[in-house]
Amino acid sequence: MATLIPTLNSCLARMTSGEKRFARLLEGKLEEDYLCWYDVAIGNKTLHPDYIIFHPCRGLLVFEVKDWKIDTLIALDKDHATLLTDKGECSVKNPLEQARDYSHAIVKLLERDPQLVFSGGPRKGKLMLPYAIGVVLTNITRKQFNEGQLAEAIPEHLVICRDEMVESIDAEAFQQRLWAMFQYKMRGLITLPQIDRIRWHIFPEIRLPEQRDLFAEDTNNPTAELPDILKIMDIQQEQLARSLGEGHRIIHGVAGSGKTMILGYRAEYLASLVKRPILILCFNRKLAETLEQNMLKKGLHEKVNAMNFHEWCRRQLTTYNISIPKQKDQTSAEKEKFHAVCVQQVIEHVDRKLIPSGQYDAILIDEGHDFRDEWYKLIVQMINPETNALLVLYDDAQSIYQKKKKIVFSQLGIQARGRTTILKLNYRNTVEILTVAKAFAEELLHAESRDEDQPPTIEPIGAGNHGSLPLLIKLPKLYQECERIADILIEHNQAGMPWQEMGIIYRWKYIAEEIKKSCQKRGIPIKERKDQIGINLMTMHASKGLEYPLVCIPAVGLPAKYEGSHEDEARLLYVAMTRATKHLVMTHGENSHFAEKLNTAIAATSNYI
Repeated sequence: MATLIPTLNSCLARMTSGEKRFARLLEGKLEEDYLCWYDVAIGNKTLHPDYIIFHPCRGLLVFEVKDWKIDTLIALDKDHATLLTDKGECSVKNPLEQARDYSHAIVKLLERDPQLVFSGGPRKGKLMLPYAIGVVLTNITRKQFNEGQLAEAIPEHLVICRDEMVESIDAEAFQQRLWAMFQYKMRGLITLPQIDRIRWHIFPEIRLPEQRDLFAEDTNNPTAELPDILKIMDIQQEQLARSLGEGHRIIHGVAGSGKTMILGYRAEYLASLVKRPILILCFNRKLAETLEQNMLKKGLHEKVNAMNFHEWCRRQLTTYNISIPKQKDQTSAEKEKFHAVCVQQVIEHVDRKLIPSGQYDAILIDEGHDFRDEWYKLIVQMINPETNALLVLYDDAQSIYQKKKKIVFSQLGIQARGRTTILKLNYRNTVEILTVAKAFAEELLHAESRDEDQPPTIEPIGAGNHGSLPLLIKLPKLYQECERIADILIEHNQAGMPWQEMGIIYRWKYIAEEIKKSCQKRGIPIKERKDQIGINLMTMHASKGLEYPLVCIPAVGLPAKYEGSHEDEARLLYVAMTRATKHLVMTHGENSHFAEKLNTAIAATSNYI
């Protein structure tokens, strides 16, 4: 079964009857290694082919689909068609020429990449990928096509007619008709990295955030700036991102599965459609800052508001001139009490209609696993009922702010049955880091099958990227741990890693003070403000949703007076460990209650890999 992007169910409402029949034919008659895009724009332009079909052994095929009938097709030549409509005669472009224009646009994009063209020979500089064009006439039979002498305008081998797209057609015969449209055959196979490059060029919206601005149309020498490895959404992520339809949606995804990236794509898509603002909410302030910066880079900051939930509550109270309780910052308990009072104030004033509901055309929630029941009940009231657009990203294994409990989404006002998706592949961490983290947190990650209306616990699966084994270093004193971490930071910086690509994640404040002393002694800059370059120093709670090539975690498992249960502490450490994309370094002292389990996990990973 071919992969259709977006999914068929998500785009039925905007398809013609002929486009629906052709989509079902593609899904049913092509194997799973076929990719088929329906009505997806090419490059940075507003060019929308009806269908782009790709196969790694065949090439690219661009189709235009027309529901014309023979008795309303007055004339057809190589350039134009004349049709009889309710408003009289009208002239439109020959659909084959439409497809040709789209294919030329695609080829122009791909031929700018040295890895996708022939490096020598008579076809030097030409695209190594075969490509072809075709037309589907969904209401004209082959007999009518021949009797109307339409082959003078569209060669007969480039047309699929009504009687050639029936459900009973043989799959092999259907595929042969497609590939007969090509002038030449593939030399060898297109590799997976080349497939990613093809998708990267044709569909820039699926590029990962750090590569969105590469290869711009107005660059004088674009190929000089093109990296060897291009990062994009995988097929499942792209299909999901393009298929998110109306109503309430929930994505259950493991750490590093691309949930936040899909949220960004969704925000950008909705921003082009809606009239009222879009709201992105999360729990973590640092993640909120990152999301806010991403919207700013995309030029969406005036349309999309990104903030953490408690800041949003405070702004609601301020905007509607509702008194805010005095804030005491001395202890975390007092901060939590302040936030709770603010939330309750917003809830009460929305109920009394002193704060208006329906303020946003869409609300997107990251870190949904850390939101409380009463927050959800409040949030769903803030969505414009005419759009009713809600997206919740959830990972039960990363729930670190409230006691574990079973929730039922429908009881919170979230109606997402039949509109939930699970992402299991972890792209953030190397196999080595993920395997150690999974082994350490195995009790937390035991996969559970629950009703669709409840959040499942999902065991992550590595995407196959390899790196160095995590380090676990034992030292007698905390200051010695911090000194060792400072040495490691300097080593990586001297090897070419910028300071801002490193993160130090700690559990308790006094650990951070010791780390600061060691860094200051060695001249290692620490990021204190948004626009400052330096090491990223943060608590385990604040690290959620973020990632760094190098992560160092001092004083792992160090007993403390105010810590929670071992399960809560293990969950926090799991979150911190999975922030590392390439290198993970952990240090501990004599009394660590996690050292033995971590050593066992690292040893088992070393033997396994």
